[in-house]
Amino acid sequence: MGLWSDFKKFAVKGNVMDLAVAVVIGGAFGKIVSALVNDIIMPFISMLTGGGKFTDNFLVLKPGKEGDVYQTLAQAKEAGANVLSYGNFVQTIVDFVIIAFSIFMVIRVMEKMKKKEEEKPAAPPAPSSTDKLLMEIRDALKK
Repeated sequence: MGLWSDFKKFAVKGNVMDLAVAVVIGGAFGKIVSALVNDIIMPFISMLTGGGKFTDNFLVLKPGKEGDVYQTLAQAKEAGANVLSYGNFVQTIVDFVIIAFSIFMVIRVMEKMKKKEEEKPAAPPAPSSTDKLLMEIRDALKK
């Protein structure tokens, strides 16, 4: 067997293909969750915390060369201030929590489906050749 044929066998296995599909869907799902967080959830949180873009929330640890009051994160960074940009961190945590909860729910549903499948009664086994022969003899004796 050559390297190419071994690779084809590996790549076409179910687990590898499932993983490839999961990566593609996961990437798309991540974008959906980011849009949900950025465009739906964070504006409400931002409204409750004083408005503006939540990712721009920051705390000045040490003022820069030009003043000590900055209106935006970009302005503070431009002035050389040492800042703690907590807004982006909080937004990333919200993204993570939503993605983790969604994955948890999908796994939970899949486990319940597996459990139901396992609980189904097994079909009775097909009669063995001996049983078939005995049934034929029984049927013949009835006639």
